[in-house]
Amino acid sequence: MTSDSQIAEPRTVILTGASRGIGHATVRRFSDEGWRIITCSRDDVPVECQRDPNWAHHIVADLADPDSLEEFLAEANGLLGEGALNALVNNAAVSPKTPFKERLGVLNGDLDGWRQVFELNLFAPLALARGFAVSLRRGGGSVVNITSIAGHQIHPFAGSAYSISKAALSALTREMAVEFAEFGVRVNAVAPGEIETAMIGEEYESLIPRIPMHRMGTPEEVASAVFRLCTDDFGYVTGTEIFVTGGQHLY
Repeated sequence: MTSDSQIAEPRTVILTGASRGIGHATVRRFSDEGWRIITCSRDDVPVECQRDPNWAHHIVADLADPDSLEEFLAEANGLLGEGALNALVNNAAVSPKTPFKERLGVLNGDLDGWRQVFELNLFAPLALARGFAVSLRRGGGSVVNITSIAGHQIHPFAGSAYSISKAALSALTREMAVEFAEFGVRVNAVAPGEIETAMIGEEYESLIPRIPMHRMGTPEEVASAVFRLCTDDFGYVTGTEIFVTGGQHLY
């Protein structure tokens, strides 16, 4: 028989932007695999999102606000204590519109809007990776940054601010992979293409002919890629970006 002392502690993942879409699908995947889950988003978890014992803590935080980010780090590190963190998934992101309902481009919107995009889409992942580095080292952990196909090619519905922030996050992933490898932590990225979430409008139907698999992806398919990158199946993979695009990135 196995004694209680021999039962392994569940692995722990921290995931940002957890309340909907890809974030919530990823929560469900890690929960189904028995991981302990700590999440954050700007809002409380919606009622329709089922909670379960593995979803241990949800912290309301605006990671684009440096003070709120520091409060999140303090609370989450307090929950971890001297324990290990096995995975950090940087999913929270924003693609705001101007007052004229246009995406932030090079010629529209003020620079403060660009700075807000970069605070959440680039600087928050950097700050969180730094802030959880000790716990990640204890767990021989994995960082997964959620980038985007828009960071690699011009996208008709993604503004320049969002696209460039995601391109920068791809570059940050590579740099982090080299530095974090020194203490046994892997860093990779997942770049979704057209994924069926609440953010997708009718205009996205026009993009389906550009997708070799002739369909949009599901949040669960992105979640599967994220989860596998955090397991020993990918134990020798770091500095890699996986495209979950149905082949769209090939054009």
